[in-house]
Amino acid sequence: MEPRFNITYIILGGYVELQRYRYMYFLIMLTAYLLIICFNTSIVCLIIVHKNLHEPMYTFIAALLFNSILFSTNIYPKLFIDFLSERQIISYQACLFQIFAFYSLSGSEFLLLAAMSYDRYVSICKPLQYPSIMNKTTVSVLVVLAWLIPACQVSVSVILSSNRTLCSYTLKGIFCNNAGHNLYCVNSVTLSVYGVVVLLNVGIFPVLFIIFTYTRIMAIVFQSCGEVRRKAAHTCLPHLLVLLNYSVLITYDVVIVKLESDVPKTARLLMTLQIIIYNPLCNPLIYGLKMEAISKHLKRLFCQTKWN
Repeated sequence: MEPRFNITYIILGGYVELQRYRYMYFLIMLTAYLLIICFNTSIVCLIIVHKNLHEPMYTFIAALLFNSILFSTNIYPKLFIDFLSERQIISYQACLFQIFAFYSLSGSEFLLLAAMSYDRYVSICKPLQYPSIMNKTTVSVLVVLAWLIPACQVSVSVILSSNRTLCSYTLKGIFCNNAGHNLYCVNSVTLSVYGVVVLLNVGIFPVLFIIFTYTRIMAIVFQSCGEVRRKAAHTCLPHLLVLLNYSVLITYDVVIVKLESDVPKTARLLMTLQIIIYNPLCNPLIYGLKMEAISKHLKRLFCQTKWN
C-alpha cells in the first residue's frame, strides 16, 4: 500500500468472509475478551487480597495471568476495530509494536512457567531449604527477568526490522506476527540467525529446563509416600497442562511462515484464533479448578455473591 502522510499501512488479509460474518466475529471475540479479563483479573485479585496466597507459587500464577491480560489487550482492541471497519489496515509502526508485544509476552509466558517449575522443584526436592531459596527477593527478581529478558531481546529484532524495505503490503493474518517476514524485499540472514537465538533463549531453553525439573520431581515423587505424590500432582499438573497447551499453539505460529502457501486460509484463521483465545481463557480455569487453595477462595466468593 502506498505511503500516505509519511505513514505506511499494512493490509491485514487473513480474514475469511468478513463482510458476511463481521458482527458474529465481533460478538464472539468481544465475549472471549470479556471472559479473559474477568477470569484472569478475578484470580489475580484473589491472590493479592488473601494473605495465605502470598507464596511464591501463587505470585508466579498471578504474574502469568496478568501476562495473559497484557497479551490479549495487545490483540483484541485492534480486532474489534477491524471487524467493524470497511478496510482492515494497520500502520507499519503499530504493526512492529504488535509484533514486539506478541513475542515478548509469549517469551515471558515460557520464562514464568520455568520459574514455576523451579519453585516446585525446590519445594518438593529441597523442602528444608525452600524458605531461604525462594524468598521475596528471589521471586521478585525472577518475575522481573521473565518480563525484561524477552522484551530486550525481541526489541532488538524489531528495531533492526524497522528500517528494512517492504515489497509487499498485505499480511496473511489478522494481526502482526511471524508472517510479517514475508513483507520484506530481502530476507536478512543476520536477523534470521538472531531470531533463532531469541527463540532458543525464551522458548526452547525454558522448555528444556521445565522438562529437566519435572523429571527430577517425578524421580523424587515415585520414591516418596502417597501424600507427597498427591501434593506434587495437585501443584505440578496445572503447570504442565498450561505448558503443553501453549507450546503446541506457539509452535504453530513459529512454523506457519514456512508452511504459509500450504495452509488453507480458513485453517490459518482458526489456528490463529486458538492462539489468542484458548490459552488466555483456559489458564485461569486450569488454575482455578486444579489449585486447591485458589478453588476454595473462588467458591467462597461465589457463595457470598449468591447470598448477597
